[in-house]
Amino acid sequence: MPVKGPNWTPDSRYYDCRYAVLREPLGFLRGAEILADDNQAVHAWVEDENRIIAVGRAHLIPSDSDGSQADHAGEGAAHCPAFGPLVNGGPRPAIQIRQMGTLDSHRRKGHAAEVLSQLERSSVEMLGASVGFLQAREVAIPFYQSQGWEIIDDAYEIAGIGPHRSMMKYFN
Repeated sequence: MPVKGPNWTPDSRYYDCRYAVLREPLGFLRGAEILADDNQAVHAWVEDENRIIAVGRAHLIPSDSDGSQADHAGEGAAHCPAFGPLVNGGPRPAIQIRQMGTLDSHRRKGHAAEVLSQLERSSVEMLGASVGFLQAREVAIPFYQSQGWEIIDDAYEIAGIGPHRSMMKYFN
C-alpha cells in the first residue's frame, strides 16, 4: 500500500478520489478537497487498476493546538471544533486522521481498514505519535469503533458536512 509524506503533495488521482467521496456528494466545488497542510501530512491510499479508490491522511497536531481548525483550505470553510482532551494540553504527541474515504464501488472490501491501519503505523514511525484523534461522520462511527477508536466528545454539527463525533485511540 502506498504511503507518502510529510513533504509530499498528493497528485490529481489522489485528490480525484478524495473529492468524489467526501466533497462532491455534498455539493462542494472542486478545491474543497484540498487542505492547507496536505504537504505536511502522511497520506495512504489503495489503488485498483491505476485508479485510487481509497484515501486517508494524518497530520501531527501542534503541541500548542487543541485540534480546532478550518474544514478545508478554501473560502467559507466551516470550523471544526477542538478535541476535548487537548483543550488543556492532553496526551502528546498527537495526530489527527482526516479525509478518509473509499469510492462507493469499492466499499466493504477492507480498503478503509488498510488505509487507517497504515496511517496509524506511519504516524507512530514517522511522526512519533502516541495517540490519535479524528472527527467521524455519524455513519462512519461503527467502522472506527471496530478499529479500536473510542468516542470522546458530545455530538456536534460541522456546517455543510453534517453530524460528527470526535474519537480517540492510543497507539501501542
